[in-house]
Amino acid sequence: GGIRSGMGYVGAANLQELHDNAQFIEMSGAGLKESHPHDVQITNEAPNYSVQ
Repeated sequence: GGIRSGMGYVGAANLQELHDNAQFIEMSGAGLKESHPHDVQITNEAPNYSVQ
């Protein structure tokens, strides 16, 4: 995904709406760890998805 798909996720029709409605949140290390899949056996690590 790129900018256009991200705009679809947040409901922005154009870049100006995306800019006007942007919100940034800060995640803790624990939250980041919890947002990753866990308790799953991975046989081959994906090159673009780090466990850390």
